[in-house]
Amino acid sequence: MSHTPPSAHETPLGEPSPQERAATTPLGELLSDVSKDLSNLFRQEVALAKAELTDSAKKAGKAGGMFGGAGITALFALLFLSIAAWWGLGYLIGNAWSAVVIAVVYAIVAAVLAVRGRKEIKEIQGAPQTVETAKEVPEALKPHTTGRKS
Repeated sequence: MSHTPPSAHETPLGEPSPQERAATTPLGELLSDVSKDLSNLFRQEVALAKAELTDSAKKAGKAGGMFGGAGITALFALLFLSIAAWWGLGYLIGNAWSAVVIAVVYAIVAAVLAVRGRKEIKEIQGAPQTVETAKEVPEALKPHTTGRKS
């Protein structure tokens, strides 16, 4: 079995080089191929953007839930602090201290939820890969010189 090396104008798989294909393929077919490639590129970019934005939206929802939990818990803390102050002023001793302890516990829970929610918000990145690849599209559409003289 003899193996002949590909010529300078053929790819290793025996297909014509891009230059040779451009010279022998009708313009309409080349434009059709470019149109299909651009269509596929934009479809892929949209799919990538959807995936990245879905992830960001999930993280934003989680962070929003933690902020909501912090708000409700802070409301309980305020409620218990108010009851404690009221009860404490009414009796000056006794059950007021237990209300203060419960209010402090709720305040600590609210602080922890707020800190975690803030951390989650800072981790949201948006769609960085989509932005990066979208910047590359105009560069890919520019004609590249291949050493041919016009």
